[in-house]
Amino acid sequence: MERLRGRVALVTGATGGLGPVIARALAREDMDVVVTGRRVDALDETVTGLRAIGVRADSVPADLTDLDATGALIERAERSFGPIDVLVNNAGVENVAAFTALTPEELTGMVDVNLSAPMLLTRHVLPGMLARGRGHVVFISSMAGKFGLAYCEPYAATKAALIGLTQALRAEYGQSPVGFSVVCPGFIGGDGMYQRMVERGFRSNRVIGETTTAKVADKVVKAIRRDLPEVIESGAPVRPLLSVGALAPRFAERMVAWTGANAMFRRLSEERGRAG
Repeated sequence: MERLRGRVALVTGATGGLGPVIARALAREDMDVVVTGRRVDALDETVTGLRAIGVRADSVPADLTDLDATGALIERAERSFGPIDVLVNNAGVENVAAFTALTPEELTGMVDVNLSAPMLLTRHVLPGMLARGRGHVVFISSMAGKFGLAYCEPYAATKAALIGLTQALRAEYGQSPVGFSVVCPGFIGGDGMYQRMVERGFRSNRVIGETTTAKVADKVVKAIRRDLPEVIESGAPVRPLLSVGALAPRFAERMVAWTGANAMFRRLSEERGRAG
């Protein structure tokens, strides 16, 4: 979708972290933006900021753990400015913990929000996009979907699934006017889980790098405009490491361990265990 001006975008998970920044990046493209999330006060703040840019903006409070309500969410969002042209599936749940310490409800809850909700939302908007002859869906995955890290099993599994989902959708609808992209951020400084880790004294190293919400949001816009299959934004040249992982998985495992990421998540998991 090269033309974004005047089109309608829906951004999930827009109450903090990456979501509001993506919404602002789309607003700067003169799109009408609808944001959704659970916290009404945070959504109101995001909408106020978007309107200050001079674009039309609205919010639809919703809880994506209620999968039966995804259709109603799309219907309510489209009442604001019309049919959705761009869907950014950004909402996600992170829970760093020992795998056996997670309850069944926590495991399935992460699958619901991180994977099932994006699939259902995409299924709701896709027929209309195909009928109108335009549209783009973005899935916000993670570098954890490329290399599963210790103490992040359900998060890594759902983020890897979003990469496979994007590839399959592109294969099925490659000859259609609707595009699909997956964006894989690395550690994002300034907000979210990684920022909380930094405040506890944990920090990424030069091999893995760290990025910003603004850089990731810019990559989202680029992916939509150019219909890019996959975008990685980690703040470091990690594609060689990913290539090594494909050719020599055991060596890649040692490389990831060498970066200290597994140890970093283990310490964070232990801290949360003590706090609990």
